[in-house]
Amino acid sequence: MGKVFAIIALVGVPLSVIGNLLHWPTVMMFVVYCVTIVALASFMGRATESLAVVAGPRIGGLLNATFGNAVELIISIFALKEGLIEVVLASLTGSVLGNLLLVAGLSFFVGGLKFKRQKFNVFDARHNSGLLMFAIIVAFVIPEVFAQDMNETKTMSLSIGVSIILIALYLFALFFKLVTHRGVYQHDEEGQDHSHEEPEWGKGKALLILAISTAAVAYVAESLVHTFEVVGETFGWSELFIGVIIVAIVGNAAEHASAIIMAYKNKMDIAVEIAVGSTLQIAMFVAPVLVLISLFYETTMPLVFTLPELVAMVSAVLVTIVISNDGETNWFEGLTLLAAYLIMGIGFYLL
Repeated sequence: MGKVFAIIALVGVPLSVIGNLLHWPTVMMFVVYCVTIVALASFMGRATESLAVVAGPRIGGLLNATFGNAVELIISIFALKEGLIEVVLASLTGSVLGNLLLVAGLSFFVGGLKFKRQKFNVFDARHNSGLLMFAIIVAFVIPEVFAQDMNETKTMSLSIGVSIILIALYLFALFFKLVTHRGVYQHDEEGQDHSHEEPEWGKGKALLILAISTAAVAYVAESLVHTFEVVGETFGWSELFIGVIIVAIVGNAAEHASAIIMAYKNKMDIAVEIAVGSTLQIAMFVAPVLVLISLFYETTMPLVFTLPELVAMVSAVLVTIVISNDGETNWFEGLTLLAAYLIMGIGFYLL
């Protein structure tokens, strides 16, 4: 599979450049850009997995989530520049839904087909549950409620304040997990000796591939953003659907694949850290950073989602917390999360 993605990337990047310069049909280029980004994301995923072998499940999962979200951050920045605020907010919603329901659901389902019961760190699960409740239900719902009685200026001021608080709390959460309480709530899997595992690539090679892949994704992502309007009109897709489903899946391709592979290998601490950790990073870091970055563009982006987006995200958080809070999972729980994702996907398509 690695060779296939390598061929796609080697062919896709030059095609993206040539097609962009020669103005090939937009719909065709949309497909080329999406496939190329997915192929490049696979390299980012493999590189972070190599680093995870050395760094351990928590830092490995964090690295995977960070570089996976870097793709979406890049796409969103270019979309902000074009004034596509609805697409950006929808892609953030899609990332939350995709990570909590699609990525976690597929991980639990695929892993559960091979193992009857899979366990992960219950203390991390409860810690993440609290942060999910805060980030989605408090920090995202409050601006929507208060914005009903505010003008645009006050709404933006509220969004900036909430964004700064979210970023600060996220950094403190990392400090808590990786420094002050590292190893305090250790799970059996984390305590095992993984020294026999050999990373696919050395540290230097992995970092080099990450840098090259990220730069290539940045170029292709900018071209992808310019196709959204034409593609939406061609297929009858709304900006909401493009953001929630298409951009979110393409932008998070790296961690999608990595989390499923880790679950299949019964490395559930890393799989859960990728799925839930990526969601927290989107909600508590990427979204607030995009709000602050939008201040430098003509159109600013308040942290105010539509009612369907909010209800979908809150529902996803509650379902995930109920399923994962016991620190173990099986294939049926994964199927439940996937069913929830399909229901929401149908809803957003029909809006």
